[in-house]
Amino acid sequence: MEKLSDKTKSMLHLSLKSIDTVVGYCENCEEDSVLVSVVTDYYRCTNCGNDTRQHVNGSIRYLKLSENDKEWLRKNPSSE
Repeated sequence: MEKLSDKTKSMLHLSLKSIDTVVGYCENCEEDSVLVSVVTDYYRCTNCGNDTRQHVNGSIRYLKLSENDKEWLRKNPSSE
């Protein structure tokens, strides 16, 4: 496998700064994973691809989406 050059690593690091990512527990694949923001408070698991909703109540949790959440996402796509 080919290693990334320092220039490629630098460019990748700069482009990832503008993407909201968090490390959280995905209830779908039951793993700690990097979650990437789809739109505000909605994240996609990089491990299994499942969409989750951020829930803050003293601690932060990422929950499976309900059908209402999925419908809201379809009607409000990311403008980024």
